[in-house]
Amino acid sequence: MTRLLSLLALLTALLGAATAATAGSLLPEVPKATGEAHEEGNAYWRKNHMDLLRHDRDLTMREGERDVQASLGECIECHAVADEAGTPVTIADERHFCRVCHDFAAVKPDCFMCHRSTPAEDNPNLVVGTPDDANSIAAYLGRVTAEGTE
Repeated sequence: MTRLLSLLALLTALLGAATAATAGSLLPEVPKATGEAHEEGNAYWRKNHMDLLRHDRDLTMREGERDVQASLGECIECHAVADEAGTPVTIADERHFCRVCHDFAAVKPDCFMCHRSTPAEDNPNLVVGTPDDANSIAAYLGRVTAEGTE
């Protein structure tokens, strides 16, 4: 009987080790950022980024403050993921930094309905979507203007 219990304990331990080894591969592989590390640490930002972005959005939009801690433009500048040609991928690409975790958590980020999802090379302060982003404000205004001239 003790042999059977010992065998069961051994099998349970081996199964637990195998499960732990594969559990790491079930989590999303987050792309590395290119800038300095956050002083609060990655765990803090993973947990609180949505509240910080929402808070700073309100400061910018409602109170006119442009110098905010959690600027979406700064996030995109540091966390951009490039494709094989070295071009930053948009939110439409599953490799996009935000999509990696958001897809894993089944949460759709709505930031990019208005904001660009790639770094602004010609104007680093510009975060509004570019005309090639189908859901951006610029694309919307372009469509409205085009419809008005027809």
